[in-house]
Amino acid sequence: MTKKATIELLHKIRKCTLCEEALPLPPNPVCSFSENSKILIVGQAPGIKVHDSGIPWDDASGKRLREWLGVSSKEFYDTSNFAIVPMGFCYPGKGKSGDLPPRPECSEKWMPSILSILKQRKFTILIGKYAQHYFLGARTKNTLTETVRRWREYLPEYIPLPHPSPRNNIWLHKNPWLRRDVILDIQKTVQVILH
Repeated sequence: MTKKATIELLHKIRKCTLCEEALPLPPNPVCSFSENSKILIVGQAPGIKVHDSGIPWDDASGKRLREWLGVSSKEFYDTSNFAIVPMGFCYPGKGKSGDLPPRPECSEKWMPSILSILKQRKFTILIGKYAQHYFLGARTKNTLTETVRRWREYLPEYIPLPHPSPRNNIWLHKNPWLRRDVILDIQKTVQVILH
C-alpha cells in the first residue's frame, strides 16, 4: 500500500462517528500506524487520559508496556517501528471494575483495511482478551492467564500479553513467570525486528 492510502485511511478513522451515540464522550479515535510498521500492537480501547491527549498508551499502562518491550518512547511512537491499533478506537466509558469493553464496531469496520496496509508487519502483540479472541479465534484458551501461559504456541506470528495496567498488579504478582519468561523473550524479538 502507498503512503497516500495510509494517510487516507487514518483520516477516515479519525473522522469516524460509527458508535457516537453509545459513547460517554464525543468520539476521538486514537490509533497510529504507517505502511512501514514492523510490529503491530493491538490493545483494548483508549482510557480517559489517552482520550484527552489523543496519544496512544499515554498513561501508566503505556509506560509499563514500553518497559516490557524494552523500547524508548521515541522508538515506540515511531510508526516505522510500531503500529498501535486498539480493538476499539474511542474511550468506551467506565464500568464497575474499570473501563467498559471496547466497542465492537471499530474492529469490524476498520481492522481488515488496517491489516491490508501493514505489509511490513513481522510480529503482532495481542494485549488483553479482546485482541486475543479476534486474532487467535478458537486457538485462545479458556482464560487469559492460560492463553498467555501458552504464548509459545502462537509464535512467531503472535504473542499474547495481559494488560499492563496498574489494575493488574495482583495478577502480575501471582504470575512471576510472565516477567521471567515472556517479557525477556518479547524484548529479544522486538530488538531483532527493529535492529
